[in-house]
Amino acid sequence: MVEKRKCQYCEKDAIGYQGFGCCSAYVCTDHAHSNLVALKPGEKISTDECYLERFIIMD
Repeated sequence: MVEKRKCQYCEKDAIGYQGFGCCSAYVCTDHAHSNLVALKPGEKISTDECYLERFIIMD
């Protein structure tokens, strides 16, 4: 069973993980960067200073 992550800012269910340089967090829709929200479940973006991963949500 996959553990459901919580947003590190408000404790809602996290939709993904975002990392920018030295800062990273599991985030909900309210706190996610717009590029993370735009990803489809399971998609990832990785650049030199940015990593975004949208979780596959299974109930």
